Amino acid sequence: MILLNNKELPAIKSGMNRRKFITMGLAIVTATFVPKKILAAVKDSPAEKKLSFYNIYSHENLETVYWKDGQFVPGALSMINHIFRDSRTGKVKAIKTDLLDVLFDIRRKLKNKEPFHIISGYRTPHSNALLRKRKKGVAKNSLHMYGKAVDISLPGYSTKALRRTAMSLRRGGVGYYPRSKFVHVDVGQVRYWWG
Repeated sequence: MILLNNKELPAIKSGMNRRKFITMGLAIVTATFVPKKILAAVKDSPAEKKLSFYNIYSHENLETVYWKDGQFVPGALSMINHIFRDSRTGKVKAIKTDLLDVLFDIRRKLKNKEPFHIISGYRTPHSNALLRKRKKGVAKNSLHMYGKAVDISLPGYSTKALRRTAMSLRRGGVGYYPRSKFVHVDVGQVRYWWG
């Protein structure tokens, strides 16, 4: 009998070939070294992920379950892409699901059910260039153009609280714009700035 972490391992059968033996061994070794944080994250993973949004330009509301039973919901993602569309041109781009997960985690940490107010979601390169001419601090290669960024506010929460929560996740960039009353959240490199 072979024991690993006080658990009996199956006996190696005489018909087992070398490849099966190595595969089984790697699986056992990997299982014993899975960090507790990863196991806790899997255990804490909800059965569904719901988000709600309000687009301040189109005045549209959306509340949708975008992830259910271990997978993204394509129809919900299409609706999210639509509400995040470029406010100047109406063009739509797929919003990165990593960004949606960051927003979900912000919402969960704040124990909030209110919709995120979208100040700026997707931007076409042309819209980004126009905005860059009019406003200081707009990045030439903004992650908004790739569906990887959103500028948001959240009724009932200060921009300071929203910023602090987004920063605590350490999953991308967080820009703080207290005068304009919004927070930029993206899924690029972890970095922080004040605008």
